[in-house]
Order: sequence, then structure tokens, then C-alpha cells
Amino acid sequence: MTQDQLEFGWERGDMPATAGPRLPLAARLKDRLGGLAQRGIYLGTSSWKYPGWIGQVYDPARYKVRNAFAQRRFEQDCLAEYAGVFPTVCGDFAFYQFPSAAAWEQTFSQVPDGFLFSLKVCEVVTVQRFPDLPRYGARAGKENPDFMSASLVCDKLLAPLEPYRERVGVLIFEFGTIHEGPARQVGPFAAALDDMLSRLPTDRFRFAVEVRNPSFLAPAGEYLEYLRSHRVAHCFNSWTRMPPVHEQTLVPGAFSADFTVARFLLKPGRGYQQSVGAFSPYEHIREPYPEGRQAISGLIERCLGDSRTLFAYVNNRLEGNAPETIDSAVQR
Repeated sequence: MTQDQLEFGWERGDMPATAGPRLPLAARLKDRLGGLAQRGIYLGTSSWKYPGWIGQVYDPARYKVRNAFAQRRFEQDCLAEYAGVFPTVCGDFAFYQFPSAAAWEQTFSQVPDGFLFSLKVCEVVTVQRFPDLPRYGARAGKENPDFMSASLVCDKLLAPLEPYRERVGVLIFEFGTIHEGPARQVGPFAAALDDMLSRLPTDRFRFAVEVRNPSFLAPAGEYLEYLRSHRVAHCFNSWTRMPPVHEQTLVPGAFSADFTVARFLLKPGRGYQQSVGAFSPYEHIREPYPEGRQAISGLIERCLGDSRTLFAYVNNRLEGNAPETIDSAVQR
């Protein structure tokens, strides 16, 4: 037991998140999202460590030490409270490195049975050429030899996740915009994707693919055809240079699996840094995006009608505050 836990009289397993939220927005979301999850509709957010949600999702009293906000406690413990409200989350943290077995154990120990983690696959598999940025070190600007490496996915991600397989929602391959090389064309990209997917256990884990090249979404094209042949979902994504999600859903064959995945990241036409500057610290909706909310509602209605499982995740940078966006969308 830590000193902070001694001061407040609880251990991690006794934290009040499991008793249900007392905050009005959190209580409303818990009720509505819990009911939808029972019908196979899982709605959550992109990541969860946002102090801007304190007073909405997070009880401020839980993260105070001597009347001051305890940032470290918040980062360590807020996942348990989040999981008392939402049935799922998209773990963006897995995109930057393959977590260790110990990290997985610590993460899954904080959430109740039935809570589903969806995860972005590490970028070392999805980046064709490493960006010329300092954080990539000696790899900066170079071709990635592990691009679409199925063996790396199996060894570094799936094997450590196997003990938690029933608690994994979907694993998402996020491919940024490909500007150069053969893979910028849908044919070579789809062929490489087909080869990778053929080597993955798609009967044991759900997989989805998110692309940022709009041309890949051609009706009856190789990209959607290969996804369908492997029972892998196209991840509908609201992003700067992609068509709006509603338009993506109208592409024949875009619902390529018996489950659906969507990530609502940015309003089309708006850049990442622009959104960060306009919306952080993400305390409230700053700029409503009605078409985005309608797309969320439309996917819920369609998947309920088709008895199709849905995993949909909303980012703060869509409107300014993901919990409020989800609350507005489910009210429809």
C-alpha cells in the first residue's frame, strides 16, 4: 500500500470507481453506454489521461493530496475510474512501443471483467519510412525493414496479449499517409497487406486497418477485397484529409467484417496542431461538429439493425471534449 493510499484509507482493489460514478455526466454515460455494450455497441474514447475531464468523468477528490491536485496519482489511477464509466477504450500508448508483459499485467489489473481494450499496433509495423524527427534517432528518414512484419506482430504483441485475449476489443493497424514508394499505390499496398494478414491469427483476435490515403477506398478495390477475405474491418476514420465517415460508410464493401470499427479523431479539413491549440485542455466542447455526431449515431443504428458489434472511439480533438461528444451522440 502506498502512502497516498494509507492517507485516504483505500487500496487499489477497493477504489470507489467500481461503485459507480457520482458525477452527473459520468452517471449518465455509465447508464447509457452500459446498456449499449450489452447489445454489442462499445463506445469509448482515445486514451483516458486527461485532467480536463475532472469534474465530468473523474471525481476531483480522488486526486488531491493536502488540497492539491496529484498529477502522478491521477496518471496511475484514473484508468480504474474511467472503466467505471466507459465499457472500452482505445489504447494509443501501444502505438509508440510494444508494451512488456509486466506492463500488460499492470494495465489489465486496473479494469473490471467485461471492459475491452482496443489497441493501436506499434508504428514500427505501420510506418513505411520513419519520419525525419529526433525521436526516431538513427532510424530517422530511413526505410523501415519491419514494415508490415507479421512475425513482429505475433512475437511482440499477440504473444504477450494472449492471456488477456478475451479482454481485447480490436487491434488497429494505423497507416499514415503514404506519399512515396510502391505502397503509395493501392495495388502494392493491398498486396503487402494481404500477405501480412494471411500470417496473422484472425480467428483469435479482431483486427482493423485504418488508412489515410483516400484513393485506397475505391469501390471493389483490392484493399477492401483483401480485408473482407481475411474478415478484417476497415476502420472508418474522421481525419484531416479523409472523406467524412458518413461518406466512407457509403462505399460498397466498406463494412468488410462482421464487426465495425470507427475512430473519430479530427474534423476533416482541420489539422492536428490546429485542434490541439484550439481545444486543449479539453474541458468542454469548443466547436460542435454535427456531421460527426450524426455519423456516430448512424453507425450505432446500423450496427444495432445488423446485430453487428461496433467499436467506436472519439478523440478530444474532434470537438474539444470526447465525453461530451459521446453523450450528445447517444442522445440521438
